[in-house]
Amino acid sequence: MILKTLSNTSWKIALSGVLALSLTACGAGGGASQPNAKPAASGKTSSYPEKPIVIVAPSGAGGGWDKTARSVAKTLAESKAVGQPITVENKPGGGGAVFMAEYATKDKKDNYKLFVSSPPILINNLKKEGNSPYGYKDTTPLAQLTKDYGALVVSANSKFKDMKSVIEALKTDPTKVTVAGGSAPGSMDHLIAVLPAYKSGIDPKKVKYVSYDGGGEAMTSLLGGNADVIATDASSVGEYVKAGKVRVLAVTAPNRLSGELKDVPTLKEQGIDAEFNIWRGIFGPKEMGKDELAFWDAKLKEMSDTEIWKKELQANVWEKDYKNAADFKAFLAQQESQVKDMLAALGMAK
Repeated sequence: MILKTLSNTSWKIALSGVLALSLTACGAGGGASQPNAKPAASGKTSSYPEKPIVIVAPSGAGGGWDKTARSVAKTLAESKAVGQPITVENKPGGGGAVFMAEYATKDKKDNYKLFVSSPPILINNLKKEGNSPYGYKDTTPLAQLTKDYGALVVSANSKFKDMKSVIEALKTDPTKVTVAGGSAPGSMDHLIAVLPAYKSGIDPKKVKYVSYDGGGEAMTSLLGGNADVIATDASSVGEYVKAGKVRVLAVTAPNRLSGELKDVPTLKEQGIDAEFNIWRGIFGPKEMGKDELAFWDAKLKEMSDTEIWKKELQANVWEKDYKNAADFKAFLAQQESQVKDMLAALGMAK
């Protein structure tokens, strides 16, 4: 693929001087020109990358982070955007917290190791129990790639027909409504589960939340009659809607979604002023060099516009929502404030 000239935004980011250290790959001087060589922030030619790249999924195989990492690696390889091999490594543990502890301390200057994440990088850093001392500020945000939204789901034969009926039941007696999710208390599913109640003036601490080990188990609980409502990713429920097994009461999107959920109203349509964006993005080390940051800012933008990436989005039922490094960093600061407020309301903020 022919390299595009860096945009003005990319050059501004590359020249901003916000990052503390600029690292260029060793052996750049005097050798043959590299396939990805380009003018660097210093004005000289950068030969980055000069060795294979690793993209880490801080989870086991098969989840959203793993699929995102492998889709990015596949697209970059097939589009020939990066002239080095790209491999994916899985490093599960603590919802990403185990990996972050290692990355933020041992790999903070490793320009050849990137990773994918989503709202848990904020949640783990802000919650009181089982928290991580490290968050997005201990990284270099490179790009937001996709977005998904939360969905509030009931079984097809549920007595709840809309969010208003759920909220009324919670106000009458919150202990009589079991809300479930596929992750621990204080996690993303929990926040999505209590968001409508919180925004409706109900103490979220009184909402009966039951956690399961993954969205699949939460769905099994719902279908088995052990939960009244579950909170999950909107992209994961289409097949159940199509099969007539569940009814989606609301999505946490600003507008209605497409596909199987096209007729599902948003929370705002039902009088609940709330949204929650389940983004997925890619990050680099905190002390990433200016030249390397400029490289990825350009390459990930190129990747997001390829037909290969569009097919990956379609195959995984993801919505494209590309943000460059600067815009992604600003967005993370905004969502961090939202997460902090909700955790505080739950009594779970550190």
